[in-house]
Amino acid sequence: MDNRLTRKPAPVPLRISRVDYFRDCIEESIERIENTCPDAIRGVEIGVEAVPSPAAMWQGMVDHDSIPLAGAMNGDAEQSARVVLFERPIERRALDRDDLAALVHNTLVEQLATLTGRSALDIDPHFEDDW
Repeated sequence: MDNRLTRKPAPVPLRISRVDYFRDCIEESIERIENTCPDAIRGVEIGVEAVPSPAAMWQGMVDHDSIPLAGAMNGDAEQSARVVLFERPIERRALDRDDLAALVHNTLVEQLATLTGRSALDIDPHFEDDW
Protein backbone atom coordinates (compact mmCIF):
# COMPACT_ATOMS: atom_id res chain seq x y z
CA MET A 1 0.00 0.00 0.00
CA ASP A 2 1.36 3.42 -0.95
CA ASN A 3 1.41 6.53 1.16
CA ARG A 4 -1.25 8.84 -0.30
CA LEU A 5 0.90 11.95 0.10
CA THR A 6 4.30 10.75 -1.09
CA ARG A 7 3.19 7.92 -3.39
CA LYS A 8 5.96 5.82 -1.89
CA PRO A 9 5.36 2.47 -0.23
CA ALA A 10 4.18 2.91 3.32
CA PRO A 11 6.50 1.36 5.89
CA VAL A 12 5.24 -1.82 7.43
CA PRO A 13 5.24 -1.59 11.21
CA LEU A 14 7.59 -4.17 12.66
CA ARG A 15 6.20 -6.49 15.24
CA ILE A 16 8.16 -6.43 18.46
CA SER A 17 10.15 -9.64 18.98
CA ARG A 18 8.96 -12.33 21.34
CA VAL A 19 11.87 -11.75 23.73
CA ASP A 20 11.44 -7.96 23.72
CA TYR A 21 7.71 -8.29 24.33
CA PHE A 22 8.31 -10.61 27.29
CA ARG A 23 10.79 -8.13 28.78
CA ASP A 24 8.32 -5.29 28.20
CA CYS A 25 5.67 -7.28 30.07
CA ILE A 26 8.02 -7.67 33.03
CA GLU A 27 8.94 -3.98 33.04
CA GLU A 28 5.26 -2.98 32.93
CA SER A 29 4.46 -5.38 35.75
CA ILE A 30 7.30 -4.06 37.91
CA GLU A 31 6.15 -0.49 37.28
CA ARG A 32 2.58 -1.41 38.19
CA ILE A 33 3.72 -3.07 41.43
CA GLU A 34 5.97 -0.11 42.28
CA ASN A 35 2.90 2.14 41.99
CA THR A 36 0.65 -0.01 44.18
CA CYS A 37 3.00 -1.58 46.75
CA PRO A 38 6.60 -0.42 46.32
CA ASP A 39 7.92 -2.09 49.48
CA ALA A 40 6.89 -5.54 48.15
CA ILE A 41 9.42 -5.27 45.33
CA ARG A 42 12.09 -3.15 46.99
CA GLY A 43 15.32 -5.12 47.36
CA VAL A 44 14.08 -8.04 45.25
CA GLU A 45 16.05 -9.01 42.17
CA ILE A 46 13.82 -9.92 39.23
CA GLY A 47 15.36 -12.17 36.60
CA VAL A 48 14.43 -14.21 33.57
CA GLU A 49 15.59 -17.63 32.46
CA ALA A 50 14.35 -19.44 29.39
CA VAL A 51 13.51 -22.58 31.37
CA PRO A 52 14.11 -23.75 34.94
CA SER A 53 17.77 -24.65 35.35
CA PRO A 54 18.89 -27.80 37.12
CA ALA A 55 20.43 -25.55 39.79
CA ALA A 56 17.04 -23.93 40.45
CA MET A 57 15.46 -27.36 40.73
CA TRP A 58 17.96 -28.50 43.36
CA GLN A 59 18.17 -25.28 45.33
CA GLY A 60 14.53 -25.62 46.30
CA MET A 61 13.55 -22.68 44.13
CA VAL A 62 10.91 -24.68 42.27
CA ASP A 63 8.76 -27.77 42.74
CA HIS A 64 9.98 -31.04 41.21
CA ASP A 65 6.51 -32.31 40.28
CA SER A 66 5.55 -29.79 37.60
CA ILE A 67 6.98 -27.30 35.14
CA PRO A 68 7.06 -24.02 37.06
CA LEU A 69 6.36 -20.58 35.68
CA ALA A 70 8.66 -18.92 38.22
CA GLY A 71 10.72 -19.49 41.30
CA ALA A 72 11.56 -17.40 44.34
CA MET A 73 14.26 -17.48 46.96
CA ASN A 74 14.38 -15.53 50.20
CA GLY A 75 17.29 -13.21 50.69
CA ASP A 76 19.83 -13.27 53.45
CA ALA A 77 22.71 -11.11 54.65
CA GLU A 78 24.78 -12.05 51.60
CA GLN A 79 22.20 -12.05 48.83
CA SER A 80 18.98 -10.24 47.92
CA ALA A 81 15.69 -12.07 47.60
CA ARG A 82 15.16 -13.22 44.02
CA VAL A 83 12.29 -13.97 41.70
CA VAL A 84 13.05 -15.70 38.42
CA LEU A 85 10.39 -15.89 35.71
CA PHE A 86 10.72 -18.81 33.30
CA GLU A 87 10.02 -17.38 29.87
CA ARG A 88 9.23 -20.48 27.79
CA PRO A 89 6.77 -22.12 30.23
CA ILE A 90 4.92 -18.80 30.66
CA GLU A 91 4.75 -18.27 26.90
CA ARG A 92 3.47 -21.80 26.34
CA ARG A 93 0.70 -21.29 28.88
CA ALA A 94 -0.45 -17.94 27.45
CA LEU A 95 -3.13 -17.90 24.74
CA ASP A 96 -2.01 -14.62 23.12
CA ARG A 97 0.04 -11.52 23.86
CA ASP A 98 -2.62 -9.97 26.08
CA ASP A 99 -2.85 -13.19 28.05
CA LEU A 100 0.95 -13.27 28.27
CA ALA A 101 1.07 -9.80 29.83
CA ALA A 102 -1.54 -10.80 32.43
CA LEU A 103 0.19 -14.12 33.14
CA VAL A 104 3.60 -12.46 33.62
CA HIS A 105 2.09 -9.91 36.00
CA ASN A 106 0.08 -12.42 38.01
CA THR A 107 3.03 -14.80 38.25
CA LEU A 108 5.26 -12.00 39.55
CA VAL A 109 2.62 -10.86 42.05
CA GLU A 110 2.17 -14.44 43.33
CA GLN A 111 5.93 -14.87 43.78
CA LEU A 112 6.22 -11.56 45.62
CA ALA A 113 3.27 -12.52 47.82
CA THR A 114 5.09 -15.73 48.73
CA LEU A 115 8.32 -13.88 49.51
CA THR A 116 6.73 -11.09 51.56
CA GLY A 117 3.91 -12.98 53.26
CA ARG A 118 1.41 -10.47 51.89
CA SER A 119 -1.71 -11.30 49.97
CA ALA A 120 -1.66 -10.84 46.21
CA LEU A 121 -4.42 -8.23 46.63
CA ASP A 122 -2.18 -6.20 48.95
CA ILE A 123 0.46 -6.11 46.24
CA ASP A 124 -1.99 -5.43 43.41
CA PRO A 125 -5.57 -4.45 44.33
CA HIS A 126 -6.69 -5.48 40.81
CA PHE A 127 -5.08 -8.93 41.00
CA GLU A 128 -8.33 -10.87 40.68
CA ASP A 129 -9.51 -8.64 37.83
CA ASP A 130 -6.67 -9.83 35.62
CA TRP A 131 -6.74 -13.51 36.41
